[in-house]
Amino acid sequence: MRFIRTRTLLMAGALCLLVLHLCKDFIDHKTISLHTHLRGDDDHNHQIGQSTKQNSFVYSWSACQRNTSAANVTGFSALPEATQHFLFYKHCRHFPLLLDLPNKCGGADRSGEVFLLLVIKSSPGNYERREVLRKTWAQERIHSGVWIRRVFITGVSGAGFEQQRLNKLLQLEQREHNDILQWDFSDTFYNLTLKQIVFLEWMERNCPNARFHLNGDDDVFANTDNMIEYLQSLHGNDGSKHLFIGHLIQNVGPIRSPSSKYFIPVQVQESNKYPPYCGGGGFLLSGYTALVIYNMSKTIPILPIDDVYMGMCLAKAGLSPVSHMGVKTAGLPIPSRRLDGYDPCYYREMLLVHRFLPAQMYLMWHRTREPNLKCAPRKTLDSSTQPGGL
Repeated sequence: MRFIRTRTLLMAGALCLLVLHLCKDFIDHKTISLHTHLRGDDDHNHQIGQSTKQNSFVYSWSACQRNTSAANVTGFSALPEATQHFLFYKHCRHFPLLLDLPNKCGGADRSGEVFLLLVIKSSPGNYERREVLRKTWAQERIHSGVWIRRVFITGVSGAGFEQQRLNKLLQLEQREHNDILQWDFSDTFYNLTLKQIVFLEWMERNCPNARFHLNGDDDVFANTDNMIEYLQSLHGNDGSKHLFIGHLIQNVGPIRSPSSKYFIPVQVQESNKYPPYCGGGGFLLSGYTALVIYNMSKTIPILPIDDVYMGMCLAKAGLSPVSHMGVKTAGLPIPSRRLDGYDPCYYREMLLVHRFLPAQMYLMWHRTREPNLKCAPRKTLDSSTQPGGL
C-alpha cells in the first residue's frame, strides 16, 4: 500500500511539473508574439513565415510615428499639406499587409514557372477597371506555352464607413479572384512610390524567380500576347539579366510649381535633374532587375514620383532604362483628327498604351484579336533607343 501511495505521489508531482512547463511555454510564446507585434521583429516574422508557408502570412509592423523634426525644415509652413505629410512620414517603409497572396507564384521555390507577372497599381474604388482587366489583357492563362499571373497592388482609401465598405469590397474580390495585395497605408498619389517598395519586398519573399514583370496602371491597354512574343524573342535573357523598357524620359528635372500635380520642392529634392526613367503608366522589366531595384531602394530616400524613383534605383546600380517603340505612356498619336482614334489597327502592334476607360479597354482587347481584322503589314516589335519626353 505504501508503495502504491509513493508511486501515486511521484506521478502527481511529474504531472504538475509538466503542466508548469507547458504553461511557461505558452506564456513565453504569448510574450514573444506581443513583443513582435509591437516591434515588428524581422527574425521572428521570418521564422513564422517558414512554418506557415501554405497560409496567408502578414508582417505585424508597429504604427510608424511621424518625424516631427521635419517641421523644422526651412520653408516647411509654406508647403502644401500633402507635401508636409510626405515629409513627416517619408521614413516609413513597412506596413501591415491586410490582404496577402503567399502562394500566387506557387511559392518562392516554384516562382520560376511564372514567365510574366502582371503587377497592376489600383485604388480600392476602381472595381470596374479591375473587372475589365480580369476579362481582357490581365487574364491569368498560359500563352505560347508560358504562364501569365496577375496581382493588383493597393492601399486603403476613404475614412470611417466608406473605408470599411471599400475594404470589404477588396475582401470579396480576393475571395473570388485571389489577386489582391493590400497594405494598410493611404492609397494616394504621393504614396505610389511606397506602393512600389512594399510590393518589391513582397516579391522578394514570395515570388523572387518570376522571369519578367509588367508594372502598370489599371487604366492602360496592354497587349500581353505581344509582350510574351517580344520577351521570348530576347536572345540570352530568360529574366536573369537586366531589362527595363518603356517610354523613356530623360534630360528633365523636378517641377517646382506648386500648382502642378508633380510638384517637388527643394525640401524634398535639392537636385534640379532626374536620372533617365520610364513613364510610370507601364514598363517591362526582368526579375533580375526587379530584385536589383529592391536592393537599391533600401538605401535611397523615398521620392513621391514613383517612376522617377525607379530611375534613381537603376542609376545607383549602374543600369539604364531603354525606350521601346511599342510603349506609349503619353498616349498614341493619331496622324489625323479625321481618323478613328480607336481604330484597332493602331493598337494591334503595340505593347502598352495609356490611358483607357473600362468600356474602351474591353472593346479594344476584343477588336485587336479579331481573326478577320485587316491592317497594314505587321512590323517587328523591336527596341528603339529614341529618347522620350514628357
